[in-house]
Amino acid sequence: MSKIALVQFKASTEKEKNLPKILGYIKQAAKNNADMVTFPEYMMFYTPSTQTAKQVAQEAETINGEFVSAVAQSAKDNSIGIVGTMYEKSRKKDRVYDTSFIVNKKGEVTGKYRKIHLYDALGFKESNKMSSGTEIPLPTKTSVGKMGMLICYDLRFPEMSRTLASSGTEILVVPSAWVNGPMKEEHWLTLNKSRAIENGCYVIAPDHLGHVYSGRSLAVDPYGRILLDMKKRQGIGYVNISLDKVHEIRKKLPLLKNRRTDIYSDFKI
Repeated sequence: MSKIALVQFKASTEKEKNLPKILGYIKQAAKNNADMVTFPEYMMFYTPSTQTAKQVAQEAETINGEFVSAVAQSAKDNSIGIVGTMYEKSRKKDRVYDTSFIVNKKGEVTGKYRKIHLYDALGFKESNKMSSGTEIPLPTKTSVGKMGMLICYDLRFPEMSRTLASSGTEILVVPSAWVNGPMKEEHWLTLNKSRAIENGCYVIAPDHLGHVYSGRSLAVDPYGRILLDMKKRQGIGYVNISLDKVHEIRKKLPLLKNRRTDIYSDFKI
């Protein structure tokens, strides 16, 4: 049994104001004996539509920069795993990567993923400020299980979750900033549950709260049961997970084994 913390908060436009809050949440989660704490998309800072691509790029950092280093040091100091997000510098002028990362209890960055599906939909165009990633990394071994990394809009593309699940993922972690709008919360609930059910895995989805985002951070078990729904509450939620549940559900409902990859081609990473 492992305990995972989900942080739901409203980030400032200034990363200098967000970092102390983030470090406080890490410390609080560790005090409550969480094995891992997960944060939403754009935890580094919120980018309003008025902020230019150049301004975002100027605030972006590398994975070895001050922001991630401070988070990693806190992981080590508090002996807790962390899933965080950042704006990562890219080689393309005035474009950044929307990146999630995993830090282990020793403060080492063990996983990194650059969002491949940019949210160019429903009136938004993330590609105006971002570059898309080009690969799906293999699941990362963590203290709570093998973790596959997605970010927000990736939820709408089941091929990605299935690729990760068929490669050994036991927990899909989905840092998100789910934009408000008609039916959007219904989509959010349905997609998180669907990804859990079809892959027989946990889905841990911390979501950004406030600004244009809906909150409703979720934890879903491998049979589609919602274990945690943070609604519109800012702060930390906790959920206990067991990998035995993943193995049990996959045995009873062997969706990954029952695939007909002799008829339709398998996914390749």
